Amino acid sequence: MTTAPAAPAFSKGLVGVIAAQTALSSVDGQNGILTYRGYNIHDLAGRTSYEEIVHLLFLGKLPNAAELAAFSAELAAQRKVPRPVMEHIYAAPRKATPMDVLRTAVSMLAYYDKETEDISLEATQRKGIRLVSQFPTLVAAIHRARKGKEPIVPRPKLGHAANLMYMLHGEVKTPLENDAMNLYLVLLADHSLNASTFTARVASSTNADLHAAVTAALGSLKGNLHGGAAEATMNMLLEIGDSAAVDAFVDNAFATKRKIMGIGHRIYKTGDPRAQHLLAWASKMEAAQGKGQDYVNMAQRVEQAVLRHRELYPNVDFFSAPLLYYLGVPTALDTCIFAVSRIAGWTAHVIEQYRDATLIRPNAEYIGDRQMPFVPLAQRA
Repeated sequence: MTTAPAAPAFSKGLVGVIAAQTALSSVDGQNGILTYRGYNIHDLAGRTSYEEIVHLLFLGKLPNAAELAAFSAELAAQRKVPRPVMEHIYAAPRKATPMDVLRTAVSMLAYYDKETEDISLEATQRKGIRLVSQFPTLVAAIHRARKGKEPIVPRPKLGHAANLMYMLHGEVKTPLENDAMNLYLVLLADHSLNASTFTARVASSTNADLHAAVTAALGSLKGNLHGGAAEATMNMLLEIGDSAAVDAFVDNAFATKRKIMGIGHRIYKTGDPRAQHLLAWASKMEAAQGKGQDYVNMAQRVEQAVLRHRELYPNVDFFSAPLLYYLGVPTALDTCIFAVSRIAGWTAHVIEQYRDATLIRPNAEYIGDRQMPFVPLAQRA
């Protein structure tokens, strides 16, 4: 007699549930290890370009010099955004949330991509390359529109990070600033089955196209428990205002059960391995600017003050906040910059999901009333 397999137990927030298999990235939360296709993030950070990481995620290998040159040229050639999409960005209310403008712009891009409805692996990869290339153009235009300035035309001879910085600021930035942005993009390119990536995989599991899946992912990324945490962290540091006020702020936060943004992680129990690289580069940027600002020291004091209450460590957003601040990124744009990086991971996961060809459809445990007696409308109180 065959016994039916036991139904899995309810897991709030899907904690501990394995919902997909991936060869893209792995997260060892107990030991604080992140890898991209088997490469430790510590070996990649500061030693690879974002273009190399996209090549790794899309094509399964780190490129050699010739492959990197060709791939970078392909990305640079795809940076242009259709005029109607740019017009949408500039027609959006000045106070519109940048993530809302970006989400709608990405959805609009589907109108103008000749392969939108083609969900073959080859077409999806080509669309992914276009989106990776277009995201910096979109985000920079959103920033410029909010400041009442004209968009900057991308420069094909600049690398991905340097071109993003150029389009944001209207001038070619220093190698240090461009390298800092490149580091950020490398570190956030993928992170296993995080909320926005899971959203993208759920959408694509229905055979929805890449633009639809990415639009859905952007919706998930917006929340301050995911991509919006860097913005919330920097706003918190600005609210504290001075390192001398950190201890009182943190003590009050614990007393009033206020969440301290950028601290703690669902997976990492001993610290996020990306945080140390972001801290180091945020410190470099702070020293280079020499303006007497001490947001890095303030952030470290927040970390120390939290540890006096609970064993919680900074996540990737915590030191991203001062790094992006010193790169001239307004806090309202932080989550969009996150998306500029994560579009690579989203696309690679969508391709994996198409290969898997399985609809993601979990069950729900019903906890409502049962067998309610029906009362005709005329007799209801």
